Amino acid sequence: MQKDASPLPYGPEDFDFEDSNRSGNAHFADVLASRSRRQLLKGGLAAAVGAMFVSQEVFAKGGEALPAFLNGEKSLPLPLPRRPAFQPIAANRLDAVTVPPGYTARVAFRWGDALFTDSPAYKTDGTNTGADQERLIGQNHDGMHYFPLGGRQEERNRNGLLVMNHEYIEQTELHPNGQVLVEGKRLPDDVRKEIAAHGVSVMEIARQDNGDWSVVRNSRFNRRITANTPCEIGGPVRGSSFVVTKYSPDGTRTRGTINNCAHGFTPWGTYLTCEENWAGYFVNTGTRPREQSRYGVATSTSRYRWETAEERFNTTPTANSAAGDFRNETNGQGWILEIDPSNPDAMPVKRTAMGRFAHEGCVFAPVVVGRPMVFYSGDDSQNEYIYKFVTRDVYLPAPLTVAQNALDRGTLYVAKFNADGSGEWLPLDFDDAGFKAKAAAAGVNFSSQADVLVNTRLAADVMGATKMDRPEWGAVDPRTGQVYFTLTNNSARTAAQRDASNPRGPNPFGHIVRWREAGNDHAATRFAWDIFMLAGTEADSANPAAGGTAKLDANSIHASPDGLWFDDGGLLWIQTDMSGSQLNSGPFGNNAMLAVDPATGDIRRFLVGPVGCEVTGVVCTPDLRTMFVNIQHPADGSSWPDGNGARPRSATVIVTKNDGGIIGT
Repeated sequence: MQKDASPLPYGPEDFDFEDSNRSGNAHFADVLASRSRRQLLKGGLAAAVGAMFVSQEVFAKGGEALPAFLNGEKSLPLPLPRRPAFQPIAANRLDAVTVPPGYTARVAFRWGDALFTDSPAYKTDGTNTGADQERLIGQNHDGMHYFPLGGRQEERNRNGLLVMNHEYIEQTELHPNGQVLVEGKRLPDDVRKEIAAHGVSVMEIARQDNGDWSVVRNSRFNRRITANTPCEIGGPVRGSSFVVTKYSPDGTRTRGTINNCAHGFTPWGTYLTCEENWAGYFVNTGTRPREQSRYGVATSTSRYRWETAEERFNTTPTANSAAGDFRNETNGQGWILEIDPSNPDAMPVKRTAMGRFAHEGCVFAPVVVGRPMVFYSGDDSQNEYIYKFVTRDVYLPAPLTVAQNALDRGTLYVAKFNADGSGEWLPLDFDDAGFKAKAAAAGVNFSSQADVLVNTRLAADVMGATKMDRPEWGAVDPRTGQVYFTLTNNSARTAAQRDASNPRGPNPFGHIVRWREAGNDHAATRFAWDIFMLAGTEADSANPAAGGTAKLDANSIHASPDGLWFDDGGLLWIQTDMSGSQLNSGPFGNNAMLAVDPATGDIRRFLVGPVGCEVTGVVCTPDLRTMFVNIQHPADGSSWPDGNGARPRSATVIVTKNDGGIIGT
């Protein structure tokens, strides 16, 4: 999630141009307000919903299938639960990446590094052209995944495909003189360069004998997918009137992927990149239809003013029909985009059945043979919702058998959190009688499932989903199946909404919610939930897993939890995205990454990033001995990673244990 140019103290960063949720749906704060602190932190959930939550040991012994992270194969047998065993590091404000004693962090894969043998060199003064940037690694690294190559274990841990999102751009760093306007218009090549700096980088990487990793520049797999790359439209929206444009009169294609934040990956080895705050890239100076107004498309000027150089970013109708202009261009954004990293010729596909909103990420649940596949995603805006998608097609035994285009068929649900600790998944299904009845009662008309999906937020409003405090990354515990989601913060909560379980109004620090699906079946329509952690200071936090009303301490305090990831050994990794005075004052220091044992509540600060950055994106090699962590937008006086006053550059850091051991031990 990117920073705003002038963040509020202890507020959200951020690209939320408009709080567009005008529904009367219950806010999560209101749900929490009806529960006591004892219920929330001392086991009231278990009393309320009993058997829906079972111990980690019971689940592990129950024969439930565990994730097949790549092509149905795990590189290692699932180990016993691991505990963080490293020496926690102190909060700090150094312009460096800090890791515990016994660990080393190496810089690799910077913005502007070469992807191909003929890529131009990165120019320190910002004078690289748009054509140059199309052959260089993009800016502002975010979510990423490592796909191992090779057959033997050693090969898989030394060589693989790293697929990485590039969320947005910093104009002051990308260009010699920042944003330049000539008679109110952007320079065309500057816009081309910015478009190319967005999107996704697919790169083959290899570990050298000295422990360094580098891009294999002559690899056939290397490619850039940018905000200008042709993409197929899949699912129910394909060919509908909602995506007819001058570029694609038959509504089967669109161009580009924008504001790619977090990510996911599938059991069949493809990458899911998630389009988050896409609405700010467009403008409509006329009357906005609901598929624009409910998402906050600008009415005067877009964030980067691309519309002054590229007509497709101006969605104001100018022709007699949608086939003659770009009034529907926004409807090609806001989706989950599936990329096949193993096939550089394959066109990326927008999977519209999974809904259109500000996707923070997409995490799949452990696959179970003969059962549908399940994916979770949060809508990262104040007072928006959490969703899950259940495929119609099922996962079959190895050798992996999954129906082609499985993500184009299934049911999209939105979450409702009840005060007694139970929850419901509400279907957003045009053919569902309950959905039709609620839409009619609300006076909202949908013409088709395509209409429902293009207007996912509105459909969720109609169903009475629970407003959340900016749902960001999700993660599924590989041992228990429990689902965790970060709720980063919410400045819109008022003091009047404070209660024993949510004593803050507004909510500057954020928290983590978790749930277990009924019967340990991720396709179930009911769940049980609780609060896993309230982030904040030592005085203003809660760590229920550590017992009773335990607080965070100096080694674990943090604010604005954002990135979230379980490694295969069961450690939960939390990455923070603070802004404003949280970064510049108080006890938290720079943004950080922490490791948590979810069973005991043991939480320790593992990494602190440089000045002004967000720590985001994390993945390990299959042997858990090499960790990749992204450092996004070092700024505000930083010259990391090059130093000596150089322009700051987003980059991936590679963390290893000096004794060659498993990360976190």
